[in-house]
Amino acid sequence: MSRLQYYRRIFRAYLVPGESHLTFWHETPQANPGANFHQLGEFYMSFAEKADYPGHHDSAGIPMLDYHGRIGLQYNPIAIAQWGLGNYNLFCQTRDELRKNKFLAASDWLCAHLEPNALGSVVWNHHFDWEYRSPLRAPWYSALAQGQGISLLVRAHRETRDAAYLDAAARAFTGFQKSTYEGGVTFTDERGNLWFEEYIVSPPTHILNGFISAAWGVYDYFLATESSAARELFEQAASTIGANLDRYDLGFWSLYEQTSTLLPMVASPFYHRLHVVQLRVMYRLTGDEMFARFADKWEAYAGSRANRTRALCYKSAFKLCYY
Repeated sequence: MSRLQYYRRIFRAYLVPGESHLTFWHETPQANPGANFHQLGEFYMSFAEKADYPGHHDSAGIPMLDYHGRIGLQYNPIAIAQWGLGNYNLFCQTRDELRKNKFLAASDWLCAHLEPNALGSVVWNHHFDWEYRSPLRAPWYSALAQGQGISLLVRAHRETRDAAYLDAAARAFTGFQKSTYEGGVTFTDERGNLWFEEYIVSPPTHILNGFISAAWGVYDYFLATESSAARELFEQAASTIGANLDRYDLGFWSLYEQTSTLLPMVASPFYHRLHVVQLRVMYRLTGDEMFARFADKWEAYAGSRANRTRALCYKSAFKLCYY
């Protein structure tokens, strides 16, 4: 993809309503006030706008995202899981059978589409190429997909007691027990920190929002099964996040990821807001005050017009240099 094609795609995505995959992803990040943080219940994010995604759906009602060009309409397992979680939340709040049908349709799709990757790990694959700085070639998989899929499936099992949902969640969880070199989604750095990788690339980029959401899936699997392995993995992940938050702090904004590039990849305004919400959820899950302190600090950053302008300049320069 040329730079001109890239920016044309971004222009259409943001300015032509209902025509892009970004219309699904970029809802306003909101914590769910009805979430229960210590037993399985409503999910931690609201996802209300995603639950009513106005874009394309297949004949079974499953959302498909429009990436335009050669990619076109595609199933994205992360989007399907989040659509299902949004509808699960709304079902819990309203007991509307239509909402139940939707979150179970998403759960059934996830059960049907778990498949082994090239190294034999059971994953949800993305069957389209994706332009990251190291291009992702189909089929590719993600800790974010594994975590969000598990979060939905254990809730489908809680509601229906259908063992197929818990079995699928258990198979997906095995991806968190293997390193990226073994076909899984975990990476242990030279300091012993355990990471869940949204994109499996080398060297790893430790995308913050994807790591946190993936960790929630591990936590939810623990709540559903009381698995000691899941509990230990979540505690390790929370420790890694807490120990590395200062590396994501520019002093005026948050970073999207950790990179070896000369220019850092600053979070977009959307992802910066998402980081704040995610850190507040992490505080509720762990009780660690550090998460609340960073959430307060990063929220204050966003209140400054000078900070917002500076972050936009950094972000634009990074895109020009590396995409």
